[in-house]
Amino acid sequence: MDSPDPRPPLWNRLLWFVLLWGAGVVTIAVVGYALRSLFFPS
Repeated sequence: MDSPDPRPPLWNRLLWFVLLWGAGVVTIAVVGYALRSLFFPS
């Protein structure tokens, strides 16, 4: 018996992975620069 909702295609899953990875990298960069500007103001 087939499952009611099959898995999405591979390209769709890889796209989500890349987008989530990129969002994580951007978030860490923003937090890092914010902390750097708080602790070491120029």
